[in-house]
Amino acid sequence: MSDEKVRGAPFTLGSFLLRLLFALVLVFITFNPTQYSYVHWMLASKEAHTLGPEQAVAGVALVAGWLIGVTATQRALGTLGLVVLIAFMATLVWWLVDAGWLNATSMVTFEWVTLACLAVLLAVGMSWSFIWRRMTGQYEVDEVNH
Repeated sequence: MSDEKVRGAPFTLGSFLLRLLFALVLVFITFNPTQYSYVHWMLASKEAHTLGPEQAVAGVALVAGWLIGVTATQRALGTLGLVVLIAFMATLVWWLVDAGWLNATSMVTFEWVTLACLAVLLAVGMSWSFIWRRMTGQYEVDEVNH
């Protein structure tokens, strides 16, 4: 068997962009400021007393997506990595506000930026093992206790 088949598909910019797309869809379907999100749908259905199995199915699917993203991110980055990446994104947003490229007074803008940062955090976390291997040549593996 070739070495490439053992390692899987190569990690490319496209691979990262697919993970980013997954994270963006997951985050923005769960909640966004447009009122078209799972959270808004649930609240409207609860208020109208029309909660049903479709909300449950969608909710379970979202929970599964979040478990995949959050678990992969936590395992890949660890607590320190999460703190550093969050600090990096927060200072980047601060810089964009200071440069006048983002409106710091708009709550809607702040919501969109925060949600986009969350999606980037998940995408980097889901890609980190591949990025780490590219930068260092080392594989990261989960420790399994037998």
